[in-house]
Parts: sequence; structure tokens; C-alpha cells
Amino acid sequence: MTTGSASPAFRAIFESEYGYIRNSVVRMGVRARDVQDVVHDVFLVVHKKLPEFDPERPLRPWLFGIAVRVAVGVKRRMGYRMEHTEDDDTAAARPSDAPSPEQVASDQECRAALALAMDLLDDDKRAVFVLHDLDGTAMPVVAESLEIPVNTAYSRLRLARETLRARLSRSGFAPEAS
Repeated sequence: MTTGSASPAFRAIFESEYGYIRNSVVRMGVRARDVQDVVHDVFLVVHKKLPEFDPERPLRPWLFGIAVRVAVGVKRRMGYRMEHTEDDDTAAARPSDAPSPEQVASDQECRAALALAMDLLDDDKRAVFVLHDLDGTAMPVVAESLEIPVNTAYSRLRLARETLRARLSRSGFAPEAS
């Protein structure tokens, strides 16, 4: 007899998607000290809502939608202010082939600039940007996952890109126009 009541499907999702959910809440601006608790809360919701999940839909956007709602709720309850701290997980996410020290420094500088610029985005725009531009999810799936109209998703993405482009340009980075 096993302990706990988690279904095999939930366990498989937890084991395969834990890292994705963790990265997603970090990308949504959750402070490093709160990440583990927020990820836990996300999986509590996943466990509760799993019977309602349509297996014909892609899993990750559904999980991301839950992660966004939990992260935004936590940030509101805790009165988050813009605060960016880079933790060790950023360094752990680097590819295994060793780039030059100059490339590492440049990459870290770019990531830090993007993270600071993303802190200017409200949660609605940030969620669309992360799911579409960083995760590569198709816009109709983004809209469905975030429970918004497709045109609203496109509008939020455009505004997020404009905000990020302006911030990065002021920081000395010249992002490509899209």
C-alpha cells in the first residue's frame, strides 16, 4: 500500500513538470524565497483540477495558466514591490558546454537586464510574454490558458514587447524589432 492519495497521473505530471512550473513562477516575478511555497500551491491546484483537465489540450499551457493565477495571487497578498534578485538557479540553467568567461558575463548581463525590464510589466502582460515569447506557445493556446480573448492576448504581447524594447534600449541593449 502506498502512502498519500496522489493518482499516478498526478505523480507523473509532478515529476515531469516540476522544473517547468518552478521556472514559470520565477519568470512571473515570484521572489526566490517564496518560489518553493508557490510551486507547492500550484500543484495543490493542479491536483484539485486534474479531473477537469481535457487531455486533448496541451498540458503545459494549462499548467502555466494555473501557475500565473497562483503567482499573481501570492504577489498581491504579500504586497510585492519590484525587486529583482538573481539566485543560483539562474546559473544552474546555463548549458553544459562551457562558454568563454566573456560570453558568460555578457549572457548574465543580458538576462539581468531582461529580468529587470520584465519587472516593469504588469502580471497580465508578463504572463502572455512568458508563455508566448519565452515558452513558444501558440497565441490561441496562450489566450485559452489565460482565459482571455485572442485579440487581448495579442494586444498584451505587443504592449509587453514595446515596454521591454524601450527599457532595454535605455539600458544600452538594442533588442531586435519584431
